[in-house]
Amino acid sequence: RAKEIKTKLGTLLQKPDSTIDFIIPYPEKPEKPPKVQKPSPEEALQWRDSLEKLLQNPYGLSSFRSFLRSEFSEENAEFWVACEDYKKTKSPVKMAEKAKKIYEEFIQTEAPKEVNIDHFTKAVTMKNLVEPSPTSFDMAQKRIFALMEKDSLPRFVRSEFYHELIK
Repeated sequence: RAKEIKTKLGTLLQKPDSTIDFIIPYPEKPEKPPKVQKPSPEEALQWRDSLEKLLQNPYGLSSFRSFLRSEFSEENAEFWVACEDYKKTKSPVKMAEKAKKIYEEFIQTEAPKEVNIDHFTKAVTMKNLVEPSPTSFDMAQKRIFALMEKDSLPRFVRSEFYHELIK
């Protein structure tokens, strides 16, 4: 089964713009809203200087995603979260399934939630997906993290969403 998936994924990556004539089932888990308390204003203030702290806090991540949704750029945070989930995957079969889903949703040209990465990063990522490993999306994930840190985080910190948290 893993060999079959690897073969199909290899084929997919050689023909990125072709129609996909096979589907690997991937059960869609509905996202549960985090049941966490609102952070203290002190904690939220730390997010100004650390996107990492913001993304690691379930409430912060949820607030940041709501903000990005309001700006129509939520795909960056979604991609980052998908990569974090992917890295925790142990089964090679599940890893190949998740890699395909992430590729189709965020990386391939005209993907429904295509993230903005340069051609070199996209090429390296596609090459990495021939044999999926926990580090397959690392370069793309780092690029998107840097983009959010440089671009989205400063806007978030100036937003009403954030000012509500630090009151």
